[in-house]
Formats: sequence, structure tokens, C-alpha cells
Amino acid sequence: MGSKKERISCAPVKGMRDVFPNEMAIRNWLFSEWKTVSQTFGFEEYDSAIVESEALYVRKAGDDITKELYNFADKGNRMVALRPEMTPTLARMIMAQGNALPLPARWFSIPQCFRYQRMQKGRKREHFQWNMDIVGLSSTIAEAELMAAQYMFLKRVGFVVDGDEPQILFRVSNRLVLESYLADLNITGDDFSKTCINIDKRDKIGDDATKKLLVEQGIEEPRAQKILDLLSITGLDELCTFVGESNQGYQSLLELMEHAQSFGISNVITIDLSVVRGLSYYTGTVWELFDTAGSLPRAIAGGGRYDNLLESLGGNPTPMVGFGFGDVVITLLLEEKGLIPKRKAIATDIVYPMSSKEFSLANKLAQTLREKGDNVLVDYTTRRFKAVIKTAEKHGATTVWIIGPQERENNVVRKKTMGGSQEEISLSSILL
Repeated sequence: MGSKKERISCAPVKGMRDVFPNEMAIRNWLFSEWKTVSQTFGFEEYDSAIVESEALYVRKAGDDITKELYNFADKGNRMVALRPEMTPTLARMIMAQGNALPLPARWFSIPQCFRYQRMQKGRKREHFQWNMDIVGLSSTIAEAELMAAQYMFLKRVGFVVDGDEPQILFRVSNRLVLESYLADLNITGDDFSKTCINIDKRDKIGDDATKKLLVEQGIEEPRAQKILDLLSITGLDELCTFVGESNQGYQSLLELMEHAQSFGISNVITIDLSVVRGLSYYTGTVWELFDTAGSLPRAIAGGGRYDNLLESLGGNPTPMVGFGFGDVVITLLLEEKGLIPKRKAIATDIVYPMSSKEFSLANKLAQTLREKGDNVLVDYTTRRFKAVIKTAEKHGATTVWIIGPQERENNVVRKKTMGGSQEEISLSSILL
């Protein structure tokens, strides 16, 4: 006797996801909401391959993202990576268009991204991410518009974002505040970028651990404490007192809040200097969205201005701002708060041929109904009628069409409305 073959593992690769039909329906609904909001604001959709040159992500500042790459040498011995984020790809594509691209450009995408990172609730090693970016607009009106789009999405899917007890909070800061303040502490250049990466971890590790990282970086404890004091500031008035009215970052935040008011979203924004965002290419406004209930230990979305990215890649200086909104965290929150809509009907009609001799007529009827716009499932199992009714209930169908030997002989079909009446109809009056 031959040896029994070893059973292959049915689990997906660690950190990856299988998406079964029920989950796929949720994903399709979520993506549809993202696309609808993007298009409502006049954004155009784009996409790119998930494999990019590794060089696009490896930066001098030592961003954590460079340590989390799924990178490898392809068969041509080129170092490539599965994209961990979409912004560098967007920058590359904008550069490729050159002067042929009219600015400002408003683009959106829903790419799949990969990061070899420690997994936790709300974090996988692959995810889809809604990106909206504005290219060629230096005014903070761009940031306000992007936040307004996020606000619209949250409202559309049922989150409470207004009033005294919002479920989602927009926390907003500006890198220029920190850059100016750290310059006064003689922290500039690569040291500034490293500092941003370290203090971006503060929410997760706390003040003491953050101070320890800063000291290990080479910032003595008194300067590290001054940085933590700045990060504790919330509100424009307190910020103005701390850094002075002439601070460029403060002025940008002041302007942003005026624009936010015109979109009707100023009430959902909190000025919070602890928001830094770890990626080194951010240059101005940065913001994150948080679940106020605190059930998830990380931001559900984040964005910022990155005016120097194209220039750092060898392109022309171009103002750019955008956000990323991952599908894993928001889906968990939607489920937690009961905001996932009831699944739509898989099939509006079930056609039931009672034996194989009726398959031909059943197919003709189904094709006719599909031409009229119905979603039609033909049940070829020839099971008992009770099982067919269960199938109709499972799929959300409203009508079952029954064709048996007698119906075939008389060229008719029995039409049963679920939960209602049944009638006999001539097939000649229905078929194409």
C-alpha cells in the first residue's frame, strides 16, 4: 500500500488573511463607501503593482518601515519589496508624469500593503488602505479637505463624530512646531528625524520609556524632558503661550482650524502636540484619528503633509499631503459598534429544475431574468423542495421559479413569492 500523503496546512501564512464570502461582502461594502466619498470630493482613482524597488523605501533616517519590509532579490537579482505603503509609489508616479500632469491633482487608491511587523489587535502583516492625496496645493485648505472627506465617511457609516461624546477624535499637530522648538534645543537634521521616530512611540510606551529612548539617542535628560513638556500641550491657546505667536507651525494650525470651520469640522479636531507620526518625510501638518473608547491600542487612520518627498527622490519640489486609512482597524470598530450593514441578497431569484431534464428550460429562464437585471441562482441539486426554500432564505431571494416534468410538458413555470403566493405562468410569455 502507498503511504498516505501529508495533509497541507489549511491556515494562511502568518499575518495574512483568508477572506471568506461573508467577510468579502463587508470588504466590498467598505471599499464602496471609500470610493463614493473620494469621488464625491472629485478625486481620481489610480493603482500600481504591489512590487516596488526596495530603494524607494530605504531612507537615511532609519524609519521603522525599512525594518519591516517584505524585501527580496528577484530572479534578475534586483532588490525589490512588497509595498508597505502607497505614498512613495504615488510620488514616483507623479514624478513620471512630470510637467504633463496638471496640478493640483487629487488622487485616491485602495492598495494592499505588506509589513513584516509584530501582530496585535487591529494589526496584520497585510492590509488594504484607503489613500487620498492632494498634489500641488501648499495651503492648509488641502489638509482640511482631506479631513472633511474622512469626516464624511465616518458619518456615512454611522459613527458619532459630533457633540460632546464623539466616538472618533481627530488629533492634529504640525511638524514645524516641533522642528522649530527642537532647533532651539540644537536638535536638527538627522537627529530631528530620529527624535520624531522615537517620540512617535510615546502613546504606546509612555513618557518614561520615551525619555529613555531620547537619552539613548544622545539627548541629555533635561532636553528630553523639555520635549515631553511640549508633547503634553493640547489646544491652540496653550501652544501659543508655549512657543509664541510667530511660530510657523502655530500659524499653520491656526489657518487650518479656520479652514476646518468652513467645512463644519472644527468641532471634531483637537490640537495635540503628541501626534508626531514616525515617517521622516512629513514636513508640516500631521494628524491621526482615534477611537475615544480606547478599545484599540493604535490610531485608526493618519495623514500628513510631505512637501519634500519628491525632491528627496530626485524630483522637483512639490507640495503634497495625504492620508492612509487601513481596513483592519476600522472593520473591527464597525463590528464592535454594530455598524456593519445587513448583507445584501446574494440572489434575487432561485430557479429550481426538479430533474436534469428541466436543466435546459431552467437555464433559458435564468438567462432571461439576468438580462432584466436580476441576480439568479439555478439550483441544479434536484433536492427536495424544502431544501430549495432553505437555499432561497439563505441567499435572500424573493422569488423561486419551479420547473418539473409537468411544467415542462405544459410549457409553464410556477412562480413562488417567498412568504407569499404561488402562480403559474406561461414560459412563452417570459423567455427571450
